[in-house]
Amino acid sequence: MDYGLRFSDPAKYARALRRAHELVIAGVPRPEIPTPLAESWRRSMALGISPDQHSPRHVHDPSEVVQLRREHRLQQVMPALQDLLADDSSSGRHLLVLTDAGGEILWRVGSREALRRADRLEFSEGADWSEAGIGTNAISEALVTGGPVQLFSAEHLVRTHHDWACTAAPITDPLTGALLGVLDVSGPLDTISADTLRMVRCAVRVAESLLGTSDGGASLSASSSVAASRQGARRAAAAAVSSLELLGDRPAAVFADGSRVPLTLRRAEILALLDSRSQGWSADELAYELHGDAGTPQAIRTEMFRVRSLLGDAVESNPYRLAAGLAGCSDSGRVLRLLREGHVAEALEAYPAPLLSRSGVLAVQLLRDQLDLAVGSAVRASGDAGLLMRWLSTDMGTADAEGVKALGQLMGRDDPRYSAFRASSAFCG
Repeated sequence: MDYGLRFSDPAKYARALRRAHELVIAGVPRPEIPTPLAESWRRSMALGISPDQHSPRHVHDPSEVVQLRREHRLQQVMPALQDLLADDSSSGRHLLVLTDAGGEILWRVGSREALRRADRLEFSEGADWSEAGIGTNAISEALVTGGPVQLFSAEHLVRTHHDWACTAAPITDPLTGALLGVLDVSGPLDTISADTLRMVRCAVRVAESLLGTSDGGASLSASSSVAASRQGARRAAAAAVSSLELLGDRPAAVFADGSRVPLTLRRAEILALLDSRSQGWSADELAYELHGDAGTPQAIRTEMFRVRSLLGDAVESNPYRLAAGLAGCSDSGRVLRLLREGHVAEALEAYPAPLLSRSGVLAVQLLRDQLDLAVGSAVRASGDAGLLMRWLSTDMGTADAEGVKALGQLMGRDDPRYSAFRASSAFCG
């Protein structure tokens, strides 16, 4: 059986697994169901779990779970995990789940629709999703094997779970090695991707890194800098981001204390997009703009976690957007603001280089072209020959044929300076 079908044709793969599930339950071995998985089914059924059962054992009422959370060490890392993997937007389809060491669900995060779907299976706070509580599932397998697990459709024992794809991994205490709980990401079959398992494993490493800090992660959250240097963490805690430098080929974030932190091109591209739209972006939208059809929201969430680790509260989530105090505070945003205020000369002075000149992302290229158009139009409309010559002397204005034409009208076509710019424009064109 082609394992790759679970990503390329999940419905077809699920049908094959369901046929194999019925045969194995009836005592007929099938290669689609690995021996360890079939053994888990047998153990579950020996514990009284029926494939037709859909109600897990409930250990605590949801009201009691609130207190359990407060006392649990994973409370300290839940904000980071939520920021990295959760999607509680209206379009979110998967569920982030965190259990204790026994498999009891303590946290769930997801959209209303995802939570409603989970409620129908009693996949809820206080429910026991160990092997003894509900039979074979990704959480129970992570507890049994001690490693990351991915279960798809009829790899679950209980038939009502066959419409789900689940990926789980245990979280251990880095100081003692003790099991603390299981992180799980679950959703409809078509929400799983080749990156899902990697994302969950990455999130577990983040959680364990936070728990391994001197204060046990108590002072750390998604806006701390486990992925950044200690110096970056101190900056994020001590000083807010005051501006973004996105013009040219050396993007950076500038903090209120005057320190400057370089940005990778990918992070700068994300921030440029966030800076361009006040209503924000979903992970799906950013994935498409930055990676096309190959983009995944999981990869964006990983990158956004790193951005927020570096910049603290400068970026908000659901949807992703710049914090209110930072919106429009980039150098490119300052150019546009000066133009809107009618300060064309100051805007031109503040525009020394193209927006992220090394970026080949189409969405960034469009923003770059829009900025060129805005500055060029304002300069031409100013009727100032000096400003026009300054604009035409920049990398952004050198091919502005309309600007050259406007300069000829202002200076006369016999002026040698006009002739020089016309020749340069023709060469560039």
